[in-house]
Amino acid sequence: MNQDQLEGKWKELKGSVKEKWGKLTNDHLDEINGKQEKLIGRIQHEYGVSKEEAQNQVKLFMDDFSKNKTH
Repeated sequence: MNQDQLEGKWKELKGSVKEKWGKLTNDHLDEINGKQEKLIGRIQHEYGVSKEEAQNQVKLFMDDFSKNKTH
């Protein structure tokens, strides 16, 4: 899944994002609005992880979501 797909499917993904990263509030999700860099930054901030770790988590999440939607 790429950035355009993330933005396009954001409403569908919000629940899954909230489930995966429970520290993110609805306000955070509204602010992120499908922007991958904002999601990565918020995960960094809320969970105290490096940018690389946050990027890896988001990549794995998006890959997993894509796989589950194709099967």
